[in-house]
Amino acid sequence: MVDNLTPDQRRRTMQAVQGKNTSLERKVSSAFHRLGWRYRRNYKLLPGKSDFVFTKARVVVFVDGDFWHGWRYPQWKHKLSDFWRAKIERNRARDRRNFALLRRRGWAVLRLWGHDVEKNLDASIERVRVLLERARAAEEQS
Repeated sequence: MVDNLTPDQRRRTMQAVQGKNTSLERKVSSAFHRLGWRYRRNYKLLPGKSDFVFTKARVVVFVDGDFWHGWRYPQWKHKLSDFWRAKIERNRARDRRNFALLRRRGWAVLRLWGHDVEKNLDASIERVRVLLERARAAEEQS
């Protein structure tokens, strides 16, 4: 179990975790590409290094792993050591900050959870399509 590792072993374990171009992101990217959608990947000019950014529509999409970003976290946080609880709580706080910053800057933000992408990729892509259509319709009205 990871909780039994030394701090140095823990650090190396976390460094080995892939932060971008994950299998989930590649699935979503392939689906976007098949639809002919134009987007930017890991856009560093916005808070949170968004996974996908549709600049003209001002839409940001994050594809988040369930564990690292704490999907239904309150239900299982009691099972974690102090180290992992603190790590995930920092991630969740950062996610909330970035969401608020993006919204204040006028961006629509969508979070796709890993389990949703794995279970039903088409439904996840449909959520993005609906948001893109809303954003484009709002742009045309202004």
